[in-house]
Amino acid sequence: MAKRVPKAADVHDGGSRFRTVGDGSGIDNDGRFYREEIQLAFRNRGIFLEGLRYPITPTGMHYLLVHFDVPDIDANRWRLAVGGLVSRPLRMTLDEIKRRPVETLAVTMECAGNGRALLNPRPVSQPWLVEAVSTAEWTGTPLRGILEEASVRDEAVEILFTGLDRGVQGDEVQQYERSLSIEEAMRDEVLLAYEMNGQPLQPQHGYPLRLIVPGWYGMASVKWLDTITAIAEPFHGYQMDRSYRYSAEADDPGEPVSLIKVRALMIPPGIPDFLTRTRVVQAGPVVLMGRAWAGRLEVSKVEVSTDGGSTWSEARLGETTSPFAWRGWSYEWQARPGRRVLCVRATDGKGTTQPVDQSWNFHGMGNNMVQRVDVVVE
Repeated sequence: MAKRVPKAADVHDGGSRFRTVGDGSGIDNDGRFYREEIQLAFRNRGIFLEGLRYPITPTGMHYLLVHFDVPDIDANRWRLAVGGLVSRPLRMTLDEIKRRPVETLAVTMECAGNGRALLNPRPVSQPWLVEAVSTAEWTGTPLRGILEEASVRDEAVEILFTGLDRGVQGDEVQQYERSLSIEEAMRDEVLLAYEMNGQPLQPQHGYPLRLIVPGWYGMASVKWLDTITAIAEPFHGYQMDRSYRYSAEADDPGEPVSLIKVRALMIPPGIPDFLTRTRVVQAGPVVLMGRAWAGRLEVSKVEVSTDGGSTWSEARLGETTSPFAWRGWSYEWQARPGRRVLCVRATDGKGTTQPVDQSWNFHGMGNNMVQRVDVVVE
């Protein structure tokens, strides 16, 4: 149960911007990054965009977001408790979980705040640009089998997942907790994972056991699982009601963040300028490549613009490794000398296309505007 703590100090600067230290909420108007944001960026890494060349992201390149601290867990003493509104409560060791049916699934995971630092004004929190996405092969056992063995009772409406990571957010002492509806939790693809890319989970990725919810933004895939609880009412913890929301302003409850929106990213071509990351490319034929994904939906089309978004041409789509993993795309560009802005956008199976202009919300969630890559052609 979360506990209230004294409010963190508010910081004002000339009336032009506002932030709440410790809470992570607030708005910045002048483009400078705060010390707290830099501190978060050092702790939480994104994928190198050149890493998009790999269908399965190497574990050391996989993006990472740790809300609080990586907990110190002794797997020999750790137990997963399944309880609440169930007829047969369970308490399982890691070895017992590993003896259950095994599934391996490639899943593209993206942070709901990906792109937050590109918004204007910028919500002050983990300052993601476009790098908070990766694809890994997760191995574990389907959650559905465990819930069926525990026999969730008819009066249960949600399944609550509690991690062992603990800290303060929104002036509350809390463990990280998220819930899913019974219907979502019972989907065949939802896993209790103990391996990532064929190896035991690393401590920062949720060792010894984590939840994987394919198609959802990463906040749903609770790490360092401690308990799974069937509950009679919707869960109203901080990470459900106050953090991952599409809110217009601080007091707006907004709508909950759930499934990943359609998106494409480009592997930056050529070579980079060290500081600005502007690309330098030789004139002539250049093959542009990248990845596109759309949560639970298929990617039906990827388009590339070489003039900053004025005109678009369709790219060639590659294969995907699973229904929940990104797919490759490629496009041959005849590069002519000068400065160029390259863009890429994807369309999902329902006909929804990425927006060119940013879509703003208070917490900086679900931003999927098109990627822009500055290029100098020599």
